[in-house]
Amino acid sequence: MQKGFKRGFEPVKILTESQVEQIHNASLSVLEEVGFKFESARALKLLEEHGCSVNQETMIAKIPPSLVEWAIAKTPSSFMVRARDEKKNVRFGGNTLYFLNSVGARYVDIDTGIVTMPTIQQNNIGVLVSDALDTVHAFPSYMPYFEIEGVPPVMSCPVSCAQRHRFSSKPSRGAQPTDSFIWETQIALACGAQLMGCVEGAAPLSLAEDPCNAAFYYLEAGFPIYIASGSIMGGSHPVTIAGASVSHNAELLAIIVLLQCIKPGCGVIANNFVSAMNMSNGDLNFGTAGIALHQMAYNQIWHSFYKIPINNTGSAFSNSKLIDYQLGAEKLPLATASALSGANLIVLHGGINAELAYNPILAIIDDDIANTIGKIVEGFTINDETIGLDLIKDVGSDGTFLNSKQTRTMWKTEDYMPKVFDKSPYQEWTNSGRKTVLDKAKQRYEEIIATHKPLPLTDRQDEEIENILNEATGYYKKKGLI
Repeated sequence: MQKGFKRGFEPVKILTESQVEQIHNASLSVLEEVGFKFESARALKLLEEHGCSVNQETMIAKIPPSLVEWAIAKTPSSFMVRARDEKKNVRFGGNTLYFLNSVGARYVDIDTGIVTMPTIQQNNIGVLVSDALDTVHAFPSYMPYFEIEGVPPVMSCPVSCAQRHRFSSKPSRGAQPTDSFIWETQIALACGAQLMGCVEGAAPLSLAEDPCNAAFYYLEAGFPIYIASGSIMGGSHPVTIAGASVSHNAELLAIIVLLQCIKPGCGVIANNFVSAMNMSNGDLNFGTAGIALHQMAYNQIWHSFYKIPINNTGSAFSNSKLIDYQLGAEKLPLATASALSGANLIVLHGGINAELAYNPILAIIDDDIANTIGKIVEGFTINDETIGLDLIKDVGSDGTFLNSKQTRTMWKTEDYMPKVFDKSPYQEWTNSGRKTVLDKAKQRYEEIIATHKPLPLTDRQDEEIENILNEATGYYKKKGLI
């Protein structure tokens, strides 16, 4: 199993206990008085059987607080996701931090910022590179690209899932659009793996038919579920952090209720992906203080109060179009705030230009960032050996610690030394060709492509995946979608 990073201290809390209760109670009021729209007759029937007041015409279920509290209590505080390589299994929950690869609609040239449709080869290389990075612990849906040249849009999710299993043995998240969950489930089972089944709400306060169907299908396959409700403060959510917290909280709790009604005790990881709207131009604002504060409040409520595993997506993207100072300044503070406030999973590696673009070379740079954040949350050890009181006394005011045994044996464990960030003296940097972090990341990229060999599928598994993709193609052709 992948070990991730063990948080060495209690998560940072920004809310008082009474504020947590206030947000929770307001969320219960929304679900009881306004209700939540489930665009599925099957889901509404099940919820009605569990005590919800259901309006069949509007498809809105009003959920009693007691049912919400029951669903929270039924959701486990941790769960395992089985990868096709058992060494890559992950257990989400508690005080362990993992990182999830980011995504982008298209491929971005790392030097020019020009965005183009990725080829299947570029897609596969993106997966392979992240498979080689120790701090990429799992993959999302569509990873790394939403679109692939020559692949019909309706097949992008099944093909992406197939290529992730072919070029990596790490666990992966499924998708939900247009019955893609059927084929993705079959692909994972063919490889002896699980998916984190994806069930995403549509703000405000609704769940479309596809994610409702996906919830039943993934749970019947025995998979845990990744839930989300992407929203925009000032658009699909209130503009205030407090109001957005209540609205978003209510949406995720409604999905929790459905999942636990389907299969009590199923594992769930709940994602926070709330963006801010730039009111001056109507575009999305990534990397803002408001998003960071929303995530920190969310983490406190779900980690400490609900005790349900959590993911944060706020640090995955930046409005920057290039790998520059803005990119780092928008991603790093949010990722660090997430890690310090209790996130179990953080989306980070490779995303740029909002959700529009991705490049594996950026993922390599983000690997150093993830390792640094991981080292911070692990904290440091205080004991007689690490304090070294006798050594401090021996050195006194005239000596040096440079040649001590403590320095020789502990310098690598007390800090993280980056793989691509430049730490050389100026003269050495000049003499070696003035390489930038981007130059060094490109060099590591070439090394990974040349040397990294992901755990291969068996011939039978690969053939079975191809048969599943052919079946999916035929299915969508009959529906007139290809």
